[in-house]
Amino acid sequence: MTPILFVYAKGGPPLEYAVPRIAAHAEVHVLALASLPRSTEPVWLPGCASVTTALPGEGVELVDLICSHARRVGAAAVLTLSEYAVVAVAHASLRLGLRGAGERVAGARDKRLMRRIWRDAGVPVPGFAEIHAPQDIATAFETLRPPLLLKAAWSAGSTAHLTVWNEQQAEEGWKTGRTVMEASSAQGYAELHAADEGVSDFLLEEIVTGEASGWFDGAGWGDYVSVEGIVADGRYHPLCITGRMPTIAPFTERASLAPAALPIALQRRIEEVSRAAVDALGLDTCATHTEIKLGADGAMWLIETAARFGGVMTTRQVETVFGLDMIGMLVCQLLGREVAYPERMLTEGQGAAGSLVVLAVDPEGQPWTELPAWDFGAVDWPALVAPGTRVELVREHSLPPGSPVPPYEEAGGANSMAALCFLSAATGPELLADCGRIIAALPNALTAATAAPTTASPLPADRSTPGSTA
Repeated sequence: MTPILFVYAKGGPPLEYAVPRIAAHAEVHVLALASLPRSTEPVWLPGCASVTTALPGEGVELVDLICSHARRVGAAAVLTLSEYAVVAVAHASLRLGLRGAGERVAGARDKRLMRRIWRDAGVPVPGFAEIHAPQDIATAFETLRPPLLLKAAWSAGSTAHLTVWNEQQAEEGWKTGRTVMEASSAQGYAELHAADEGVSDFLLEEIVTGEASGWFDGAGWGDYVSVEGIVADGRYHPLCITGRMPTIAPFTERASLAPAALPIALQRRIEEVSRAAVDALGLDTCATHTEIKLGADGAMWLIETAARFGGVMTTRQVETVFGLDMIGMLVCQLLGREVAYPERMLTEGQGAAGSLVVLAVDPEGQPWTELPAWDFGAVDWPALVAPGTRVELVREHSLPPGSPVPPYEEAGGANSMAALCFLSAATGPELLADCGRIIAALPNALTAATAAPTTASPLPADRSTPGSTA
């Protein structure tokens, strides 16, 4: 088979899901820039022709490393599924003369550049200001309407996002945000191509008012969606829409769901806005994950576009509901093979699937009063969901059994996650209701499990009942 270099870093779909789909089309050589998930190694390792670990370095040094390894294994393409390695892999692919995101990849990573491009192209974005020094904060409050959202320009998973109402809060938030980004960087959750910029670069933007009720069929949905897609040799192919439950303050995601309960006509409007946003970025060949805020009277604003697939289990959700193996499609595109894209974005699927992030926050957004130990196997999941709904633990993105559930920290975003669960259900409304019941019941369920006497040996770290991802 044709060799492909898979650059692994933190984030993205778990290896136990991703590697088999890459290996179905290419000989997989892994260059690991972060610690590999050993708990799921029996699943993903057999799909690899070689595995090499290396210290990532920065900038040109990192690109040199990727290029050197790609040449060593004779790679016909270089792929990453991590937000933090997208820029470096794009530059390496350019140097090697291979397909990739292209020379304008930074526009899909640096939120400041992204917004400048969209503003100039007439794509709807909230008002924003770049923050490089304290005086920039004062200028921002002169020109923008508070409250404002302070966010790190190179972050992911709502990390280092804070709502601020005045200059003093913004200055303190900027300090807090940099501390959070430094801690994230130490754990491998930070930009690899420009580590210093990834920690210190921020922006302030206006918080636009979302409104879900005029968009969705039924209540309980969040006020933004994502369009999942692929850019193939400069041509954008939007594939489907995934929806969300309402976020936790400030804007931390707790559940991604497919399909989104949107009328087809509204899906087509969202499709065209995503097309304008992605086309403006000028990407070559890559995955795309485009987030769009929904407002009253049909208003929309772009949140961001990433040159990679959606995080957590978005790719598996899409495959389960819409029958599209997006990872396999991208691999074939990078290798120059023919890919059968839908003529238009798919608007209907079969069944429903979702990714539920376990955070220590109740349905009203309030922190749990107690922080019990996390133990997936001790929870009576069938009692919390509709008949036929399946709940699985995503081991790569979950703490081992017995670990204390971390407190939710607003600036930490997804860094406060205790676990990730994948759900499959018969219908979208059932899936949405299942997620709501789990969120409401989980703190008591875990507390009861912690208090119950132990009559059996502890569950191993890889135990996942009733199922584990594969």
